[in-house]
Formats: sequence, structure tokens, C-alpha cells
Amino acid sequence: MSRPLIISDCDEVLLHMVAPYKEWLAERHGIDFAMQSNDFGKAMRYADGGYVEPAEIWRLLNLFFDTEMYRQQPIAGAVEGVNALAEHADVVILTNLGDHRREDRARQLRDVGIHARVFTNTGPKGPALKAILDEYRPERAVFIDDLPQHHGSVAELAPHVTRLHLCGEPMLAPHIDCAHQQGHAHARIDEWSAALPWLLAQIHGANDD
Repeated sequence: MSRPLIISDCDEVLLHMVAPYKEWLAERHGIDFAMQSNDFGKAMRYADGGYVEPAEIWRLLNLFFDTEMYRQQPIAGAVEGVNALAEHADVVILTNLGDHRREDRARQLRDVGIHARVFTNTGPKGPALKAILDEYRPERAVFIDDLPQHHGSVAELAPHVTRLHLCGEPMLAPHIDCAHQQGHAHARIDEWSAALPWLLAQIHGANDD
């Protein structure tokens, strides 16, 4: 029998991204980052109050991941949580970064104590997750992500996968639509101290009939 499989996102689940991105934007580019809604495109403003254009947002995001990933630090409890899960299940990371950044992401995670295989992806995560399931063929699988659209994608293509909506970044969590309330995730838990026992229960089949 194959082991259970945990498929986890990285940014805002395992590592802070927006917090160091905000710091870098202010330091290097004179841009203020403030989430006031679930519209990421409206969060970045110049000193004169003007919004940063979408093309520039993408350029800056890519530049951040090219040069500033060292700034990203673990979400509280994430390293301990993932390593505890790895005692009972296989753990892989499914992150929306270009393929050329796969090894950088894997190295970044190793540096903070998370040793896991990394899969990169663009767009909805359902197809990529399904391909991972086809390779691992786990007895049960759990998906963890901070964005509701990815839970929707996974729910559509792999509805048997247990889905946890977890956003560990306090600047973002209040502004992100809840995938659990939308019916696309089985739970919404934003702190690893509470998420870990829930996850362990799922991989051990505590809720099986």
C-alpha cells in the first residue's frame, strides 16, 4: 500500500512572500504595498498614489523571485509541521513558479529545513496535481494552498483529494475569499499549530466511515 501524500503550496503556506516583497518594494522602488481587498493588482501604489500597471507588477514579481528569495522566512510552525507530516506521508511542493526556478525553490526550502520534491506550475493547479497523483498513486492525498482558485481547480479535477485552505500571512488572510465557504475546501485553518493535528487526522483516515 502506498503512503499518503501531502501536496503543499509554498508562498504564504510555508514561506512568507508578501511581507518581504512589501519591504523590498518600499526600499528599492518607492512603492507602497497594502492589501485592502482581494485584488492584488490594486495593492501597489507609487508615492503619488497612482497604481502600478499590471505589466510592471509582473516585472517586479519576477525580479523579486530572481534576486530576493533569500528574504523569505518560514511561516510560524510550517517547518516543524511539514517535517512532522513527513514522518507519516510523502510530502511534495506544488508552487506556481517557472520551471527555471524549481531548483532555487528546492534549495530555498532546504535552507530552512524542508526537504521535499518541488513541482513548478503556471495557472490552475488541478492539472498539475492530477499528474502528481498519477505518478505517486497514494492511498489518500491532501492538498494545501492559500488561494481559493487552486482549491476550485483541484476540487473539479480530483474531488477525492482532501483540501485545506491555509494562508499564513496576516496581511493577506483577511482579504482572501475562503475556499471552505465556497465549498471548494474541506477546511480553512490559517495557523500551523491548528492545521497540523487536522492534517494528521486526515492522512490517518480519522474521518473514514
